[in-house]
Amino acid sequence: MFNLGNLSAPSASTATKKVKVLVLGSGPAGLSAALYAARAELEPLVLTGMEFGGQAALTHTIENYPGFPEGVGGPELGELFQKQAERFGAKVEFDTAQSVDLSQRPFKVTGDNGVYLAETLVIATGARPNHLEVGGEVELTGKGVSYCATCDGWFFKDKKVIVVGGGDSALEEGLFLTRFAASVTIVHRRDTLRAGKVLQNRAFQHPKVNFIWNSAVTRIVGGDKVTGVALKNLQTGEETSLETDGVFIFIGHTPNTQMFRGQLEMNEAGYIQSNVHMETSLPGVFVAGEVTDDHFRQVVTSAGMGAAAAIQATHFLEKQLV
Repeated sequence: MFNLGNLSAPSASTATKKVKVLVLGSGPAGLSAALYAARAELEPLVLTGMEFGGQAALTHTIENYPGFPEGVGGPELGELFQKQAERFGAKVEFDTAQSVDLSQRPFKVTGDNGVYLAETLVIATGARPNHLEVGGEVELTGKGVSYCATCDGWFFKDKKVIVVGGGDSALEEGLFLTRFAASVTIVHRRDTLRAGKVLQNRAFQHPKVNFIWNSAVTRIVGGDKVTGVALKNLQTGEETSLETDGVFIFIGHTPNTQMFRGQLEMNEAGYIQSNVHMETSLPGVFVAGEVTDDHFRQVVTSAGMGAAAAIQATHFLEKQLV
């Protein structure tokens, strides 16, 4: 995991900090922004948020990030991002932003450990997993319901699990679960998958992976732990039950943009709107990664957006000095 020894929290005497570039989020977008801002000698400060490395750090193996022909662990890649940014002068602090005031510059960000005044802001707060919103889901979360195979797969050795979803994340995590589970059944609302062909081929060929098509989970059953799910065939309306020990849900994400509502332009789904230069509707505020990207949602594209946001933040600050 990340090198927590290099993380720091503001002390009482330095509870208010003034920075040229403040980055919210420590995923690929945030740490890439920190790297580029640091190389411009802007001494960026990164607030980690609750999860080091963002969603990428929850992925067991990332096989499509350039430069790693054998793949790289999500936590390992995040640690490399962090070390490289810190090498050039970026600071990474274990803190989570709770509120943001963008009404004037410097922008004011209030975290758990203090207040930050930023000349420019790079928002890289990412997204969080969507829920099924069905009976039993909330009650059984942590008791067999999970949104992270890497985190919880070990607990399902020789058990039967289902994976809900049909995209890259669902198949990647489902294939990871085959390391532990006796069987992995993928439940998908359609009769075709959205995942890439390489992942599809691996899943179709794996002896532990099964599929239930055109179906949705309507209820998760269990007391102290998950024991099964109720399913509905979306074509025929037929309702059935399926015994299972675990339910892993990968049906998309919702951007972490609550703090910015009413201050920045967003689309109907809540993603922050930006132009090709990663500029938001407010000068001096830039955005990168899955908090603005509802299409590509890849580690490499998030990293590229982070770099672009930092470059534009550098140009913005240079113009202020003219």
